[in-house]
Amino acid sequence: MCGIIGYTGSREAAPILLDGLKRLEYRGYDSAGMALVGAGMLSEIKEVGKVARLEAAFSAAAGIDGSAVCGIAHTRWATHGVPSAVNAHPHCDERYEFAIVHNGIVENHHELRAHLLKKGYHFRSETDSEVIVHLIAEAYEGDLLAATAAAVRQLSGTYGIAVVSSRHPGLIVAARKGSPLVIGLGEGENLIASDIAALLAHTRKVIYLNDGDIAAIRPDSIDLRDVSNVPVEREVAKIDWDAAAAEKGNYPHFMLKEIFEQPETVENAIRGRISLEMGNAILNGLELSPRDLAQISRIVIAGCGSSMHAGMVGEYYFEDIAGISTSVEQAAEFRYRNPIIEPNTLVIPISQSGETADTIAAVREAVGKGALVTALCNVVGSTIAREAGRGVYLHAGPEISVASTKAFSSQVAVLLLMALLLGRNRRLSRSEGCELAREIEQTPELIRSVLAQAEKIREIAKRYAGFDDFFYIGRGCLYPTALEGALKLKEISYVHAEGYHAAELKHGPIALLDERHPVLALANDIPGRDKILGNIQECRARRAPVAAVATVGDREVETLTDDVIFVPACSRFIAPLPTAVALQLFAYYIAVERGCEIDQPRNLAKSVTVE
Repeated sequence: MCGIIGYTGSREAAPILLDGLKRLEYRGYDSAGMALVGAGMLSEIKEVGKVARLEAAFSAAAGIDGSAVCGIAHTRWATHGVPSAVNAHPHCDERYEFAIVHNGIVENHHELRAHLLKKGYHFRSETDSEVIVHLIAEAYEGDLLAATAAAVRQLSGTYGIAVVSSRHPGLIVAARKGSPLVIGLGEGENLIASDIAALLAHTRKVIYLNDGDIAAIRPDSIDLRDVSNVPVEREVAKIDWDAAAAEKGNYPHFMLKEIFEQPETVENAIRGRISLEMGNAILNGLELSPRDLAQISRIVIAGCGSSMHAGMVGEYYFEDIAGISTSVEQAAEFRYRNPIIEPNTLVIPISQSGETADTIAAVREAVGKGALVTALCNVVGSTIAREAGRGVYLHAGPEISVASTKAFSSQVAVLLLMALLLGRNRRLSRSEGCELAREIEQTPELIRSVLAQAEKIREIAKRYAGFDDFFYIGRGCLYPTALEGALKLKEISYVHAEGYHAAELKHGPIALLDERHPVLALANDIPGRDKILGNIQECRARRAPVAAVATVGDREVETLTDDVIFVPACSRFIAPLPTAVALQLFAYYIAVERGCEIDQPRNLAKSVTVE
């Protein structure tokens, strides 16, 4: 959610920090700030609003050392305290000797604040984060790392923090528990960030901090410890994304770019993972033998938002293709409702970032209950990828827009590969496997055919941009696709949209239908189509405008609806992918027509790292 960037080296820190904040803007935020250390002086500057305002304020500010070669910066998404310059990070102690930036939530901040107030410390902000800098000042006896360790040992909750001090020019201390931090390794310079997107312009070599790690970061060294001050070692990872992958290029928005990248990203997700000869999938990351696969008796999928919708599609795949009983859990509920994890249960946590707090908690609960855990993640080295111990990477590249598009389609594609693998291990014949494998291989071309209709979809979207309520309906694999389509519309256009299984329409929602409540029906030529046609007739009888997604050449759907988006013919297993792309474009163009902030929708954050 919030973003952190820190730099120490020989170059001026401010331009690097400001550029890093811009690369983190997609995470969602309401204010930004920066602290610089130079010539034995610590200075800070903070602004409400976009990073551009902070940049302008820095250029105009007096008393800020622009030549400083060490500093930290932050974009804040308000939790404790309203968006304001006072509540923005960094937070400094009373003498301006220490400054901190913090992601996460300090759950015991009320008790800590009361303790510090009794000691005579004064607070400027309403935030939970400010207690951290005063705890560091209280514990400081000449060693900034030791003081930070003493401070974080008193915290309950989650944190990713970076600390600088006028007493230690060139030093950044970072600590992590439950909120991601990654160190970027350079030549004569090093960086710390909450997201590798902020580091890509400077380095590809990184170290991911584990929970409980504390790092002393200097231009020429990294000293890693745990909270008990014991040295630890962490592996250096290499990032294969490049800076250009996190740029918009010629597209007006990251979201549109990422929609149009899906033929390539789905291709990346399936490349080298299909055996057309054997009609099987090759997923070495699972680290499960055929015997292990045969012993799986139940699958539980955990995710949030779009990842949960992808998991719901996967539920159909695992049951229909592999014959394995499958359930999908909202990750936030997984640990709190004490789920039953039987022997030979496979738990699949799904997260684009690999840092979703609720999904991390689900992983830990599943591991603690003895389940097999295999993760679907997009970010190599992320917390979920490391803690699950096995999994399948999406290879979708950086997804910058808050609303997920290419990560969702890659998740669905990988789940289909997993179902193919498990199906061939059980009841799927070689010929059936070969047929499905060939279909999967053709998916990128099916998506390209949808993207080729972007202008037509835009024209249709214009006719619906004035509505403030929307229903999406689908059946089978297209029911969760309807949920995902509705989510995309509400995320970026602020239209109230709800997805329903089409059979639920008569169980209450139909009472709302009239000429002001359009319905988008997923009427692809797959099992359940005839029932959907009946639902369309019911909607039309209530004077509701009806648009549809249908298979190319389906004139019957065309005569029953006001508008149709055609997608290529494919099986029920493949249908969610081209259909989801069509719905993404539909939502995008409605948001454009309504003049909405598409890449950074209000109140939303890309990676939800706190509960």
